Amino acid sequence: MIRGTDVAPGTLLLATAELADPNFAHTVVMLLDVNDEGALGIVLNRPSPVLVAEVLEPWGALCAEPEVLFRGGPVSPDGALAIALLRDSEDVPVGFRTVVGRLGMLDLDTPVELVDGGIGGVRVYAGYAGWGAEQLQEEIAEGSWYVVAGEAGDAFRADTTDLWRDVLRRQPGHLAWHTTRPVDPNLN
Repeated sequence: MIRGTDVAPGTLLLATAELADPNFAHTVVMLLDVNDEGALGIVLNRPSPVLVAEVLEPWGALCAEPEVLFRGGPVSPDGALAIALLRDSEDVPVGFRTVVGRLGMLDLDTPVELVDGGIGGVRVYAGYAGWGAEQLQEEIAEGSWYVVAGEAGDAFRADTTDLWRDVLRRQPGHLAWHTTRPVDPNLN
């Protein structure tokens, strides 16, 4: 587990049972930007039934399975944000901004022809999760989030149903034990 003060782009936040906000219940959030003004991330495990091709037609063909729009968070749910995985870290297309390794944010205003071939997969999110300065640190300190290292594959899983459990299970030590914790410990 990463120390709570070590949040950085690419870090994952896993909602704990202490987090009361229904927008984030049982979510996995990948941080895309962290600075003195706050943090921005996307919820990785909330697919919608809406196909990307229905909303952003030219991007549908480049989307990773499932080719649906994901609900990225409660902020600006009418806007779209995309992440992409480069095929080759040495060949960075126009409109791509690296987050960590080959994973980055993709500007959806970029013509598809300029990125096709250089991108191994795209995922599009409606909305995002955002925190003001120190807000995320306070939520971590109060026990709302487990802070763990992310992997590029976490953002492109075809089936995100068990993502929270699988990410937690791969953690060292006692943290992995939380995968067996019941939603309501009083029922145990």
